[in-house]
Amino acid sequence: MYLALLVIFLQFSELYTQDKVFTFNTVEIKVEPSVKVRNGAPMSIICHADISKSADFQLKYNFTIFKDHKLVFMTVSDTGDAQYEVPVAKSSDTGDYQCTVKADKKTRSSDPVHVWVTGMTKPTLTADKRDVLEGEVVKLRCELPEEDPPLQFCFRKIKTNSTPRETCVPESYTNFSVLEVSVEEGDNILQFDCFGRRNVKLEWEDSAHSNKTLVTVREPFIKPTLTTVPSSNNVTEGDQIQFECSTVVVEMRDIEIILQKNKSILNSVQDKKLLRYSTVATLEDSGEYLCKVEQGGASKTTKLNVVVSELFPKPTLVASMTKLDKNKELILNCSINGFQTANFSIIRKNANGDIPLKNSQTLKMRVNVNDTGSYTCKAEVKGIVKESKPVRINVYAPVSKPTLSVAGGLPEVVLGKPLQLICHSVMGTPPKTFRFYKGDDVEKIVINDTYATFLDENIRLNDQRGYRCDARNNHSSGVKTSDILNVTVIVPVRDASLGSVPYGEVEDGSEIAFLCSVKEGSLPILFRFFKKTDNEVLLFEKIEHRDRAMWHKETMKRQDTGTYYCVASNRANVDVRSQPITISVILAAWKKGVVAALVLITIAGAGALALWWFLRKKKKAKGPSMEMSGSALAANLTSEKLARQPNDGDYYSGSGYIEDSENHMKSTDESKGPDLESAEVEYTEVEVSTLDPHRAPVQKGTETVYSEIRKANNGIFARSYLALKIVSYTGFLQYVIFLARNWIRKYNAPENLPLKGRLSCPVTARTLRRDFCSNP
Repeated sequence: MYLALLVIFLQFSELYTQDKVFTFNTVEIKVEPSVKVRNGAPMSIICHADISKSADFQLKYNFTIFKDHKLVFMTVSDTGDAQYEVPVAKSSDTGDYQCTVKADKKTRSSDPVHVWVTGMTKPTLTADKRDVLEGEVVKLRCELPEEDPPLQFCFRKIKTNSTPRETCVPESYTNFSVLEVSVEEGDNILQFDCFGRRNVKLEWEDSAHSNKTLVTVREPFIKPTLTTVPSSNNVTEGDQIQFECSTVVVEMRDIEIILQKNKSILNSVQDKKLLRYSTVATLEDSGEYLCKVEQGGASKTTKLNVVVSELFPKPTLVASMTKLDKNKELILNCSINGFQTANFSIIRKNANGDIPLKNSQTLKMRVNVNDTGSYTCKAEVKGIVKESKPVRINVYAPVSKPTLSVAGGLPEVVLGKPLQLICHSVMGTPPKTFRFYKGDDVEKIVINDTYATFLDENIRLNDQRGYRCDARNNHSSGVKTSDILNVTVIVPVRDASLGSVPYGEVEDGSEIAFLCSVKEGSLPILFRFFKKTDNEVLLFEKIEHRDRAMWHKETMKRQDTGTYYCVASNRANVDVRSQPITISVILAAWKKGVVAALVLITIAGAGALALWWFLRKKKKAKGPSMEMSGSALAANLTSEKLARQPNDGDYYSGSGYIEDSENHMKSTDESKGPDLESAEVEYTEVEVSTLDPHRAPVQKGTETVYSEIRKANNGIFARSYLALKIVSYTGFLQYVIFLARNWIRKYNAPENLPLKGRLSCPVTARTLRRDFCSNP
């Protein structure tokens, strides 16, 4: 039962909660009577919340009103409206107002509304003093107690029959301002007031003026009196004039009297009522004088104009001549118009001070150049000294004969470039007038002290006119003319070219000739020969009085291969460079032959060594040496030799041959031992002569004879020696052919030839016999 009641209660609570639904539609703020309210009038700020509810239930509304984002009002209401009352609106109430409403857990704010309270409250003005002296300071205070800063306070100083003087002071953090005002001379009765000002929406708004404050001003001293003795309009040069300035002072404390003329202080006194000043009057003393009395901040002045009459006029200096020659007589005379009794003196002006020449009215002197300058005279009457205007005297020495030269030094010019000439006259008083001539034509006139320059830009190659100049000054001697100057026109070098013999290639060790030439240019010409490298190398240079130069290089080397060029120049100082040429140093012909021979020797030697090694290997593979029966062969040979008859010079008797053969065979048989059995067999082909019985006198032929030769341990060195001898006698090629034939025939010979022992060489093989058949 209780459980059922709890469920029913919860259901009703849920239904009740679901029924309390609301939402803010709008929140508005409005101002009554309007957003623009007069200062001092009542004002109401009303906040209204428009809410929609799901049912009729009660809500609590929290209203908050802000001005310029600052809280000014807060309340709780059961209705959707709240009102903020301002009984007396002030300018400080001007601003942006906004309302925020909170109900339950929901909050809504209105849009801001600007309220402008027009007009400001009236300020109050107070002064710290009501009775002051001239020069003292009055402190004024203007206040707007009901207004909020920032504000601006304007103070007005009001004098009788004058426009008020206004001074404004801004105040950013206070609603009052203090200003100190100085009381000036002539401020007898003063009135002050003030008003406030503020800026609203970029517009200035002024308050009403405050109450007027009256300030009485008293003089601390009276205006000073300035007098002169004699009177200011009856003063003559030379008179003693005295100035007096006086005043009446209320209190003799920190008072000062000052006498001025043209802002220059002539005299002053302190804590006195009277000032005196005296001087001898001159024309320069005419003018306005000022007497000023000061005490504290107070100041009063009096002005007096003084006119000084002229006692006598300024003297006049007259010269007999102002321009004269050296050693001429000069007369200077000083005088005063209508006045004779005066003390005269003649003076020469100098930068370091005046130089008195004579205390007299007249001066005679014979002048020199150093006497050139300005002269004046002075006249003194009754202590008044006056000076005349200066007179300029110029004394001239005659000019010397001018010299004409070229600015560069030498009398020459490069074609196409300007020529600058200098005409110089050493002696003579400046200024001097110089004239330049080209031929008979005047080209230029220059006035200068010592020299003049002329620039001729019209230089032609075949212009034969000479140059001259003359100089003169104010001396009576007249013009001096220079000598005629002839100028050489230098033609720059043009179009340099370089060639060589031989051209392009030259053999190593041979000579070569380089020729550098130009198309045109004034002589002499400097020719320089270069080889182009990273750093340009000067090889040869020569000065020629013609348009070409040759350089012989006797021996060219491989390192001389490269690019060559020449540079030509003359006194025009313009370097003209030729086009480069390339020279290749090649190997000489005989060196090529040597190289070829060395290559062939190397190749042939390697081939012969390979052939020998191959045949030696083949021979070792055949086994032990074969015995050859030599008896039949020996008999045949013997009978053949005996049958031959001496026929010509090529024939040689064979008796010795037989004997040697027999003896050799005997010794060989007798000495045959273990070494002989193991010795190698060598076959040598020799050429022999045979006699043809059907023809006379002799027919040559060849017959292959194989002889067995025992090879000793040093056989290789013997063959090397033999090869060297053949090279020395018959040449390398004959030796190669011979060696090849010898080895080929030896290894292709019949293996059963009955030949044993060492055979002597035939008589016809003379050349080979020398090398091969001589006893070791």
